Amino acid sequence: MTDRQLALRAWESLFRAQHQVLGEISTDFDGAEITQAEYDVLLTVVRGSAMTARLRDITANSLTSQPSVSRLVERMVLRGLVTKAADPDDGRGAVVTATEAGARAFRNVAAVHGRSIASRMSVLDDDELAALLRLTEKLRR
Repeated sequence: MTDRQLALRAWESLFRAQHQVLGEISTDFDGAEITQAEYDVLLTVVRGSAMTARLRDITANSLTSQPSVSRLVERMVLRGLVTKAADPDDGRGAVVTATEAGARAFRNVAAVHGRSIASRMSVLDDDELAALLRLTEKLRR
């Protein structure tokens, strides 16, 4: 049986560390062409084959609720960052594709954001990073 007090302390520490680090690296989006939420959507889309992803996969990978993701994608379509079309494999679904403008905006922020993440995580050595990855993946299962 897991020590309940230790579990609570570990959870609080993980939560506070995540909150602090996210706060520090969120400044990467100050003055950027895209918001942090748009970056989150484009992260899944740009990594997809032909810079395309199913809307349900974007929602599954997002830190935002499904209705919020749908509204965000609609705003991104209006801004010319993505296109949205019916999913040819699932008539109820949709596929989202990054436009060149969306991919460019993503790459511009990703360069800055990647450096910030690497810098912030540099307090951990490679073994610690690998352990953190294993532990967080275990928690997400």
